[in-house]
Amino acid sequence: MTLFSDKLQVINIGLDSFAESIAQAGGQATNLAWSPPALGDRATGMALAGLVNDADIEAANRRAFNAYLSSQPVLEGIGIAKRELPGMGRRMILHSGPPIEWTRMCGPMRGAITGAILFEGWAEDVDAATRLAASGRVRLEPCHHHGAVGPMAGIISPSMPVWIVRDAQHGHRTFCNLNEGLGKVLRFGANSPEVIGRLKWMATGLRRVLASAFESMEGIDIKPIIAQALQMGDEVHNRNAAATSILMKYLAPAILRSKASRVEATKAVSFITGNDHFFLNISMAACKAMLDAAKGFSGSSMVTAMARNGVDFGIRVSGTGDRWFTAPAPVVDGLYFPGYTIADAAPDLGDSAITETAGLGGFAMAAAPAIVNFVGGTPADAIANTARMGHITLGRNGALTLPAMNFSGTPAGIDIRKVVDTGLAPVINTGIAHRDAGVGQIGAGITHAPLECFAQAVTALAEKMKS
Repeated sequence: MTLFSDKLQVINIGLDSFAESIAQAGGQATNLAWSPPALGDRATGMALAGLVNDADIEAANRRAFNAYLSSQPVLEGIGIAKRELPGMGRRMILHSGPPIEWTRMCGPMRGAITGAILFEGWAEDVDAATRLAASGRVRLEPCHHHGAVGPMAGIISPSMPVWIVRDAQHGHRTFCNLNEGLGKVLRFGANSPEVIGRLKWMATGLRRVLASAFESMEGIDIKPIIAQALQMGDEVHNRNAAATSILMKYLAPAILRSKASRVEATKAVSFITGNDHFFLNISMAACKAMLDAAKGFSGSSMVTAMARNGVDFGIRVSGTGDRWFTAPAPVVDGLYFPGYTIADAAPDLGDSAITETAGLGGFAMAAAPAIVNFVGGTPADAIANTARMGHITLGRNGALTLPAMNFSGTPAGIDIRKVVDTGLAPVINTGIAHRDAGVGQIGAGITHAPLECFAQAVTALAEKMKS
């Protein structure tokens, strides 16, 4: 009976006040962070219980995850959206995130749609473009509904150039617009003559140079570029310096061999090399290709998309088809540029969380210690974020390894069951847009996907498994 005479060392699970009482009595207490599964909701918890240790779900997850792992995204070239994207209409503009009506859109997305209308020549000035967008005579649909993704506002209009990525293993194609660089850009809602002029050059001069370059190439395997970039300090979401440089090793010789004039080639190369984020859009299309390979496996609890439109955050799950599960998009509490605070920020925005969904971005922060100078924290925090994500994923991607973690693969294959059970939300590192159109990026930080999306998905999958 030494319990009350020996020095107590207690592991406390639950309220911090329990540990405080033990300490006041002379004991030692270690707090273990814990919360009830399923956000403490009984109905969701019962739905979750029905999905655990289910042989059909485990088998479906193996098939979905293996399809993701076996995907081989290849950059085939560049095209025009209206000619390449399935279902792209003549008077249609695609946006990031789940579906949303004009009246609910955030400022940056409204500004970007207005700019796209000006770019297309459907209106003569901003006021007329705004009225046209509000009238309903232009269809507004998510990029994801057309095999595409777009950063921030995510805008793709019919005449815009798009990257074409083909999954050499499974055959499907995915798309993304081209990165405009930093500053006043359409993806943050800017629509000045300077922005529209740049977009027109990208659709003509830059597209011609790149299209001519791809005439002498059979395509560029994207996975090896991502793998090498991870070894060089990128996580291919908010840091793409290495990946962009590697891409230019492929593009530069082809541009020199192409029929492009010296003036056009010089301008194109200068634009690409002056924009460290140029590879981001290719990374996004590649990640969508890998995840689209995992779509549609009946019973699978693997997440195939996470996306935000500045109002709603949405996820899609392999076993529930194309259905979106949404919750309010969070406002990012990160590092703000001088003169700006969280009060100036729009809620989280963009399709670029497809990188995290594929095991990159925030999930691969351990590969990119320098990213903490941009999004906050320390290199140790970056490694910890990656380690935590291993608790909510189906496995690791051995083709994409992390030097700082003994070359283990990136954690990938987000499992809605594990998210709801542990309460660990997927981490996302992201740029922060000003809430008003055209101001641009005002900071960067780390945020997390809302747990409500995953609780909804668990309930829906449980109902589907019963039917």
